[in-house]
Amino acid sequence: MSRATRTDTRSPGPHVADSHDLIRVHGARENNLKDVSVEIPKRRLTVFTGVSGSGKSSLVFSTIAAESQRMINETYSAFVQGFMPTLARPEVDVLDGLTTAIIVDQQRMGADPRSTVGTATDANAMLRILFSRLGKPHIGPPSSYAFNVASVSGSGAITVERGDGKTMAEKRTYSRTGGMCPRCEGRGSVTDFDLSALYDDTKSLNEGALTVPGYSVDGWYGRIFRGCGFFDPDKPIRKFTKRELQNLLHKEPTKIKVDNVNLTYEGLIPKIQKSMLSKDVDALQPHVRAFVERAVTFAVCPECAGTRLSEAARASKIGKISIADACAMQISDLAVWVRALDDPSVGPLLASLTQTLDSFVDIGLGYLSLDRPAGTLSGGEAQRTKMIRHLGSSLTDVTYVFDEPTIGLHPHDIQRMNDLLLRLRDKGNTVLVVEHKPETIAIADHVVDLGPGAGTAGGAVCFEGTVEGLRTGGTVTGRHFDDRASLRKSVRKPTGTLEIRGATANNLRDVDVDIPLGVLAVVTGVAGSGKSSLVHGSIPAGEGVVSIDQTAIKGSRRSNPATYTGLLEPIRKAFAKANGVKPALFSANSEGACPTCNGAGVVYTDLGMMAGVATTCEECEGKRFEASVLDYHLGGRNISEVLAMSVTEAEEFFGAGEARIPAAHKILERLADVGLGYLSLGQPLTTLSGGERQRLKLATRLGEKGGDRSVYVLDEPTTGLHLADVEQLLGLLDRLVDSGKSVIVVEHHQAVMAHADWIIDLGPGAGHDGGTIVFQGTPADLVAARSTLTGEHLAAYVGA
Repeated sequence: MSRATRTDTRSPGPHVADSHDLIRVHGARENNLKDVSVEIPKRRLTVFTGVSGSGKSSLVFSTIAAESQRMINETYSAFVQGFMPTLARPEVDVLDGLTTAIIVDQQRMGADPRSTVGTATDANAMLRILFSRLGKPHIGPPSSYAFNVASVSGSGAITVERGDGKTMAEKRTYSRTGGMCPRCEGRGSVTDFDLSALYDDTKSLNEGALTVPGYSVDGWYGRIFRGCGFFDPDKPIRKFTKRELQNLLHKEPTKIKVDNVNLTYEGLIPKIQKSMLSKDVDALQPHVRAFVERAVTFAVCPECAGTRLSEAARASKIGKISIADACAMQISDLAVWVRALDDPSVGPLLASLTQTLDSFVDIGLGYLSLDRPAGTLSGGEAQRTKMIRHLGSSLTDVTYVFDEPTIGLHPHDIQRMNDLLLRLRDKGNTVLVVEHKPETIAIADHVVDLGPGAGTAGGAVCFEGTVEGLRTGGTVTGRHFDDRASLRKSVRKPTGTLEIRGATANNLRDVDVDIPLGVLAVVTGVAGSGKSSLVHGSIPAGEGVVSIDQTAIKGSRRSNPATYTGLLEPIRKAFAKANGVKPALFSANSEGACPTCNGAGVVYTDLGMMAGVATTCEECEGKRFEASVLDYHLGGRNISEVLAMSVTEAEEFFGAGEARIPAAHKILERLADVGLGYLSLGQPLTTLSGGERQRLKLATRLGEKGGDRSVYVLDEPTTGLHLADVEQLLGLLDRLVDSGKSVIVVEHHQAVMAHADWIIDLGPGAGHDGGTIVFQGTPADLVAARSTLTGEHLAAYVGA
């Protein structure tokens, strides 16, 4: 064997290529950034800190990652670029040393019921191929096991052209076998309506039989139903024929004419589904929400038992396991089952599937199942699920950008996440992390602290250097870095108990617990131990219970904090009154909207299987309104300038002077109370983090009338809060309790645990290793006992 002679060509000095070891940012002015200049070391872990709204995301996501994405697009040919959106260059003077950026953010993974953990990570696709090869009986190709593919068949004549100029008709049949359950159409659940809540069948329509909010006899919908001609409006509904009742409840959209006006008639149930069930329940007016809770029930599909799959797909098995059984397994168990399969014909497929499932376990998501709807994942779980595809990647010298990766993690799990971040760095990648948790900031090679405040009071680099330097740097983050909440000196006495008996939701094991009322009760435990199942799945929803979680807020891309909280209503009326015009002009959803972007301010380009891209509307320059509307002013500001204000700025603006609007000021006070003072009024709801969404819902529900709402259930309200803002949140929780409310919080933050009156700790592990109560008592008792993982971490936190 010959070997080439090798000479040592290394020069004594460093190679010129090694000098490109920094990402240089000079003069960044995106959003609230004020001419920011930083130098970020490559192949290191850099953490960006600062209060919420200080400009961290503007620097990391809107500047560095956005420019990387734009420059990659420019490497394609002019022809290909013609089919791609034109991305604007970020407001920055110099950006040098960029590498390919992979963004792993907290955006929800889509709330469509057919989107699951399995479909989002390709694990489901690999399982379908596996069952199509090894499943007995064999039912067809992989699509036969897909719950988002319907079975289709058809036959008919086709015309075939012959070479001699003649045509010939042939009969052809076509069929495609899909795995979708025909009853629920792959959703796993069916919606049932309580018809007695929709109408009083002893009355006729003219006598006001319809009891749906907004469907009164004299109203618009009442006129449509009375004048449609499909049934007699003077006949009591109980005397309707089958055909008439079908037309009333289920008729497809049909063109009709009522009082010489062309209209579309649609059955009552599809009308309600579109007008009420497509919106976020919390965004509905209180009386409409009460109707929905009373009239609509969501039941598991009786045909497929919630598996979403057809009978044939459920009957095909490998051993005794069907694809429905495999998807319902805890992922850690599924990995063991797949590893035990031994068939050389699918060897590479088994290796790839095993690697994917093991990545779930490594990242702390082994307690999930592949059939878990993606929309039910928390922001942190969604982000870690997106990380799966990057863990086994062979790419190096890539910039990974993370947005608070420790969200939703118990202190015990944060170490595992830290190890993953370090593993990505040690492969030769640049890792940029936006983070608030001291445990993750502590592992950074380099720290960039932005501030000093939020919104217009932020946008500057307050500190750049090592973690030790941050501790002594005197910035807001530095001063609060070693903050430790002390245990309550005296706990409040409960005024009653909320009994839960025999709770078995998800992984709970017949749990019996009495949750004290009139106090701050905190439910803790490692991720996947059953906290949310206990609190959201077992506490009876209804009168008196306000449950506020981090799920996505339904609504259009034009929805924002001003529209969601009802703040825009008094503002629009004040603008209209001051200028003598209609209020509809000042709505981006109505007459005043820019016709090009329909009031969104941006034009969205759908890129099919890739993430869509938003570009600023060239017509209105992102202001969302027609130019003529912007000529109207209130207190010297037009409607676009008002929506660009932060909550804190708007609170001052509408609190006094010409623009004083008491109704608007009240709503703004509540938003500031929950720690959203930095949020702009017109920021799209789709851009909010899970924690921000939850605090927005809380502010909205706090303003509702009715003292009967006495129990508030919150899911990790400290998500996305800076160390300095946690204290403000604790003050709000205390004010709620002191005003006679009961507050139940699912939380990992030790400061909230230490501040609690009562702690319920679940565990000991995640998934089927959890689901039991391992401690209940005061924080002081938990620290003294140190009998659980939570107890050990809380004791270390308070220095006991």
